Amino acid sequence: MMRILLPVATVLAVMIALWYAATVPMNAAWTEQQLVRSGETMTFVEKVGAAWSQERPRLPAPHQVAVELWDTVVMKSITSKRSLVYHGWITLSATLMGFAIGTGLGVLLAVGIVHSRAMDMSVMPWAIVSQTIPIIAIAPMIIVVLYSIGVQGLFPKAVISAYLSFFPVVVGMVKGLRSPDAMQLDLLRTYHASNAQGFWKLRLPASLPYLFASLKIGVAASLVGAIVGELPTGAVRGLGARLLAGSYYGQTVQIWSALFAAAILAAVLVGIIGLLERRALRRMGMRP
Repeated sequence: MMRILLPVATVLAVMIALWYAATVPMNAAWTEQQLVRSGETMTFVEKVGAAWSQERPRLPAPHQVAVELWDTVVMKSITSKRSLVYHGWITLSATLMGFAIGTGLGVLLAVGIVHSRAMDMSVMPWAIVSQTIPIIAIAPMIIVVLYSIGVQGLFPKAVISAYLSFFPVVVGMVKGLRSPDAMQLDLLRTYHASNAQGFWKLRLPASLPYLFASLKIGVAASLVGAIVGELPTGAVRGLGARLLAGSYYGQTVQIWSALFAAAILAAVLVGIIGLLERRALRRMGMRP
């Protein structure tokens, strides 16, 4: 365990030290302006302390973000609109719905692409082209189109999440379903196995490692999609709404705390998929 924790802790300590160091030049301009106005002077140590304690810094110090996270996650009621738990749940709901839609669509497309030459030649190129469109450009279009037909609330954000999450699943599942080698496929033909038997007994089990790897990427992309989906609407709920409110009022500490909350949420979701992966592969005898 120590062989794993020590490198992680070392990298984390270096990143925090660099972060603290970066806050000094980033926040020095405001401190200098205040000194010019007041005609006072400060030592370097006092300037460093001032850079780490500004109310609206350009770059907040790590302890400022930690205090804001503690205040908005632990100290606030989960029903409060200042609680990151409340906003995180709103974003998580859209994330999970979009992830489910994107995963289902991705698996179905992958199965069709593997078993149909026509779909491989027609659908796969369009799936690739769809990812060249910036999500920040297509998100408002999706929201406006769905709003025009009376669809509001959670579903438009879920559609954006699905748009981002389906592609990794398609690519991973196609690779996984095609991973059995020619000898394994010939063996099934020798046993007169049907295409359905070949799919359930060989192709699908062989694709699971690829599927879980794709799901980890897809769930993180789905969370990004849910947050992006909250930005064009001027939402008042969700992590995207916290980012918007922070940018409107210059609350950089609030922005960074929302970003860290999103990162923690993504790490938890990826970790859950990792646990499911280990259990599934262990039951299949693919891991000790």
